Amino acid sequence: MKIRRKFSFDAAHRLECYHGKCERLHGHTYSFSVTVEGRQDSEGMVMDFVELKRLVEEAVLSRLDHSYLNELISQPTAENIAIWIWRSIDGEIGRKGGVLSEVEVWETRDASAVVDRGDIE
Repeated sequence: MKIRRKFSFDAAHRLECYHGKCERLHGHTYSFSVTVEGRQDSEGMVMDFVELKRLVEEAVLSRLDHSYLNELISQPTAENIAIWIWRSIDGEIGRKGGVLSEVEVWETRDASAVVDRGDIE
């Protein structure tokens, strides 16, 4: 079974290796979702949504929200942000008994990048 929770943050970036208007400094209101897979526990949950929110706020949002992403992520494309988020939370989700299944990052309302375990391993 899978659960998913959605989050958002505001940040600025520039794509230094890209040739076009996005190589200049600009910002986005990003959205992203985290999908966790596992079996239901004795309380009927794969993972407590409150615990997932706390974990993501501490490991991801506290660092990305209102930041200059280039200081944290080389070439901060939606793809690289998704990988960064994955690496920031995968271990902790595993310690909580779940398996991180997917991270999807929306750079705009209709453009996103998805990373799953096969992309990381």
